[in-house]
Amino acid sequence: MFRAICTRVNFCWIWLAVLFLLKVEDVGAYSCHEVKTAFQVRQIGPLKWVPETPGTDVDLLVCKHQGPSCCTRKMEESYQEAVRRETLQNVRSYSFELKYLISGHATAFQDTFQYLLSFSQGHLSSLLEDTYSPLSREALPHVNALFSSLSLYIRGHNLSLEAAVARFHDNLFPLVYGRLVNPGVGVQGGLSGERGECLRATRQDVNPFGPHPEMLAQELGRTLGAGRALSLALAEGTEVMNATEHVSFTKECLRGLTKMQYCSHCRGLTLIKPCVGYCLNVMRGCLASVAELDGPWRRYVAALEELTNAVAGQHSLELALLGVRGHVNEAILHAQLHGPTLTATVDKVCGRSAKEPRTSVHPDPAPEVTTSTVTSSTVPPSDPPSIPPPEQLMGQLAHLRREFLSYIQRYKSFFAVLPEMLCEGEMVVDDFTCWSGDDVVESYTGRVVGNGLQAQKQNPEVKVRSPNPELAEVKERLERFNQEIQDMLPGLGQSESWGELGSGDTEDGSGDCDDEDGCQGSGTGTVRSSPDGRPEVSSDKPVGSNPGGRAPPVVRLRGAGCPPACLSLPTALTLLLVTLALQWSML
Repeated sequence: MFRAICTRVNFCWIWLAVLFLLKVEDVGAYSCHEVKTAFQVRQIGPLKWVPETPGTDVDLLVCKHQGPSCCTRKMEESYQEAVRRETLQNVRSYSFELKYLISGHATAFQDTFQYLLSFSQGHLSSLLEDTYSPLSREALPHVNALFSSLSLYIRGHNLSLEAAVARFHDNLFPLVYGRLVNPGVGVQGGLSGERGECLRATRQDVNPFGPHPEMLAQELGRTLGAGRALSLALAEGTEVMNATEHVSFTKECLRGLTKMQYCSHCRGLTLIKPCVGYCLNVMRGCLASVAELDGPWRRYVAALEELTNAVAGQHSLELALLGVRGHVNEAILHAQLHGPTLTATVDKVCGRSAKEPRTSVHPDPAPEVTTSTVTSSTVPPSDPPSIPPPEQLMGQLAHLRREFLSYIQRYKSFFAVLPEMLCEGEMVVDDFTCWSGDDVVESYTGRVVGNGLQAQKQNPEVKVRSPNPELAEVKERLERFNQEIQDMLPGLGQSESWGELGSGDTEDGSGDCDDEDGCQGSGTGTVRSSPDGRPEVSSDKPVGSNPGGRAPPVVRLRGAGCPPACLSLPTALTLLLVTLALQWSML
């Protein structure tokens, strides 16, 4: 009996010892040393707020659980501020690349536009100086004023392009009439007084330049209008990204983020990561209003793609600006060739000059003679060959376009996938064990909701009560801007299939191929250089283009490479004879 009693006593002591060891191990497991280290490394707050040992009587609002805790109310408040700061920083880090892409290309496009304007201005000035020297000195200020207006217009300033072109021709008419059609009128005071004002005021009624001023205004309005819309669109995209970077989080969102990121620290679990589904629910709840930008943003990116193609798809802007010289030259020629009729009309409208000399239809030096506008494949033989466009002039916009489109297409769904991007990497784990917000689990069993405000009604982690007013305003502004762009350019937005290219779908031949590579994509449209350096456009129809015919042909330059089909006839005949000779020798 004594031995049995001793056995029972020993057994009881063993159980007490085991329970004591488990208790000691449990206290060691909940030591706050690791929590204090993480608190210090992440610079969350003063270390004095972290207790040395877990407490059992802690009044927490977010990280509630049964058992000892290494957190206090002050720590919990610091965790909420830290998670707000960290999440906002992560959002900014992901949006920075997109913002830099938009702002950087906005600057690049503007620099290219201004370079083309400067080159075209010099191109026109050289025409006046070399061919129409009697009026060049007085006409150059009006040339400067015209291109200054074009520069402001393409930057987005609110001015009329048609009025700028009309004003240039109004000021040019007295000079052409007095220096070329009737030389000597200006010397005798006919251009500086009332007669000059009469010529300027009646230019549109007298119509000395024929259809060329209207043709120039229409061509510039079409191409520069697209360039202006592109400049405005890129500026709007930058504003949208600025608003996104300063998004504010609700109290419910901050509670959810704190619970996901830091409530595990209260139990001493500083290395555990959130479950994937759990993280998605929290992030989608916090960014529900951001996800509402997805639809307007996709339409905005589609508009950017179409605007970029309208500006640089077929060298439209370069050709239009280089064509200013041709239009002005033909306008002056029209006035000279109709000199007698023009003089008679001016005499009726403005009165006959007392010392008006006989009309000179063929002044010296001889002007450039052209038979078509700049869009023709023929060029004036008298063009000075000393000022051809630079080699890169006709290719830099196309290269910039391809580069921009290849990047921007990757960000079509940026606002929809932002929660996933924030949950990627080391922030979450999808295997072994993970943090579910309440405990360590093998996998998250809650329902994972989708994006947007409507889907958050079923979100088990974050309650979304109303949309963010700031982001709602951004969404409305972006939708309004998309509509304004479509109203500004009525043809925009009709090519939905072209606008819906995804991040992995690009137009044929875009890739990393530049103009000088000699690539040819879905079309055979080419831009060539004539012997004197002037651009020459071929109007071949695209072959193998999309059914809507809206994807512009990829441009290549002559001399930069050639597919087999473009071999010249002598070369082809030579190859054929060599082949026949080889076959004959083999026989």
